[in-house]
Parts: sequence; C-alpha cells; structure tokens
Amino acid sequence: MGWTKKLLNTPMVGDVTKKLVSMKVNHDAKSIAEHFTKFLQPEVATTQALKDEVFKIRHNVYCEELAFEEIKEEGKEKDEFDDQSIFTMIKHKPSNVYTSCVRVVRAQNKNELLPIEKYCLASIQDESLHPKNFKRNEICEISRLAVKSDFRRRATDNFKGSAVGAISEVTYSETELRCFPFIAIGLYMAAATMAINTGINHVYVMMEPRLARSMKFVGIKFIQIGDAIEYHGKRAPYYINPNIFLENLTPGFSALYLSIREDICKQLPKSN
Repeated sequence: MGWTKKLLNTPMVGDVTKKLVSMKVNHDAKSIAEHFTKFLQPEVATTQALKDEVFKIRHNVYCEELAFEEIKEEGKEKDEFDDQSIFTMIKHKPSNVYTSCVRVVRAQNKNELLPIEKYCLASIQDESLHPKNFKRNEICEISRLAVKSDFRRRATDNFKGSAVGAISEVTYSETELRCFPFIAIGLYMAAATMAINTGINHVYVMMEPRLARSMKFVGIKFIQIGDAIEYHGKRAPYYINPNIFLENLTPGFSALYLSIREDICKQLPKSN
C-alpha cells in the first residue's frame, strides 16, 4: 500500500488529507472549466446529420476499437434504443472535430424499455430504486458514452509503442491536453442537463465501478444498486437523481456544469 493510500486510511490524518485532495481537485477544476469552454463545446444532435456523427463515433469506439459490436458496412453503430433517445456530442473547437458522444434513453410508455431493463435487470438488487417503482416518463438511462482514442491520450502517453491515436503535440497544445481527461465528465454533465430539462427524475447507468469512484472526486455520487456483472467488461448498475447530482457537485466542478448547462439549454428546445 502506497504512503498516500495509508494516509487516506488513517483516522484524523486521513480526513485532513482527503480535504486537501478535495481542495486541489476543486482548484484544478476551475482551471479545467476555463480550458474546457475555450477548446470544447457540447452540441445536441438535433438533426439527422448530427445523429450520424454520433453513430460514427460509436462505431469507431465500440466496433473498430473495442470490438464490442461487429463492424458495420456503413460505419455507423446503431441499436433499437436510438429511436427513444436524445444525443449530445462534445466538439473540439479549433479542429471542428467531434470528440465524443453520449445518449439519454427515455421510456415514454410501458412498451419502451431502458437497455438496463432489457439486458441487466437481474443485476438490480436495490428494490427501493428499481425502475418499476417510478413513472415511465420520469426514468432514463445514460448509455453509449464514447470518447475517441485521440482525445483519451495525454502528452505523457506519447511514448514509443503507445496505442494508435495518441495525441500529437504538433496537433494539440499542452493547454488543450489538460481538459481532454475531463471529456467523460463533461458528457455526464451534458446528459444530466438533458435529463433534468426533459422532466427526468430517475437516472440509471451501467458503468465500471472504477469510473463511479472517480466521479465521486467531482461530487457526482452515483448510488450502486447491484453487484458488478460481465457486460462489456465488469460493470455495475448505478442510480442518481437531480437532487443527488446538484447537491453534491463540488464547487470547482459546478463552474464546468453551469457552462455546459448553458450551452445545452440553448439547444434543447430544438431537439424536442
């Protein structure tokens, strides 16, 4: 066990250390918010052309890179839940390239299931937070989050033998690289905005427990409602609602959320 982990697990000392870590995260987050808005912009997929961009990103990540799905001849990854979904992407402003995407799957009636209900219902063990307890038009699932490999690499990953798609320092500046690791967080914030502004009160997501733990550092506290299962890797079912999301978001990352919310809210009416 490293010394940092030992400190975090030591009573009193651990509490102080955690506060210091939180303070640093918040300080860095304010800077990240500034860089994020300078180089990146969320964009709701309000047209078929933009939705096609979403499907292309998903194909690149889910089919070509991760091989979770078969390669499609048209280069677009789509499924049965897309017809009941709203989508957003994050665009890299200088290059006008879309870096990533996520969708919010809604259930307007009893015939429309969420992906978690169709494929992972048995994994939900917390009966109090089971989707069946809530109105169908008030539940949703955040799914198909995908970030292109180019935007998951930091400058330190540019070593011999690194994966194809590592960011080239010639193409992207050091300043830009600082906000790329927060693209996934930005996607969740964009998805949260879309959910809250379309009347959703209960949100589900299947994710790696490691990612859920990382989200706690910024105050996005997903509640695990079941054990991890094998579903494109080890993933567990999680729940969150607008109150939990808004009340726990750390001050530093609130700046990022407010910026993303402003951008998304300007676009959402066009997607309804």
